[in-house]
Amino acid sequence: MSTSSPSPSPALRLEPITPATIDAALALKVRPDQEGLVSPVVKSLAEAYAHGDTAWPRLVFDGDRPVGFVMAFLDIRFNPEQPGDQPRSGLWRLNIGAEEQGRGYGRFAVEQVCAEIRRRGGRRVTVTYVPGDHGPAGFYASLGFRPTGEFSGDQEVAELALPED
Repeated sequence: MSTSSPSPSPALRLEPITPATIDAALALKVRPDQEGLVSPVVKSLAEAYAHGDTAWPRLVFDGDRPVGFVMAFLDIRFNPEQPGDQPRSGLWRLNIGAEEQGRGYGRFAVEQVCAEIRRRGGRRVTVTYVPGDHGPAGFYASLGFRPTGEFSGDQEVAELALPED
């Protein structure tokens, strides 16, 4: 995954949401033109609570400053009643603060999700997104994700094969 955006800080890290960071997570807002493309963090945290066995929500920090939110889903069966279907893991949500975009934080968050999925034995990562002119398709394509031709509701499904060990 190559980058053309500015290099992110070496102090970048993902951290679980805690009582001490919940307000910072809830305060994260994307640009107004992106609000219809990604659910707000509050909805993501509610879904993480409801899907606690598979959701992996994290705050993206640059030093002491929260700059984004990412949530993965880990080992979900796409269609458990279909023979041969494989578990899927992937990126569920990505919210980078409006004033923080374009600094490599989104790329870092996606790379960390991919690393976590690989650490757990996954060999592919999926993502869904709203297609369209202002959507994130180009961002995900720049990271190597390719559309599968599937849709989940109104969202396009894309996939990235992780390298073998």
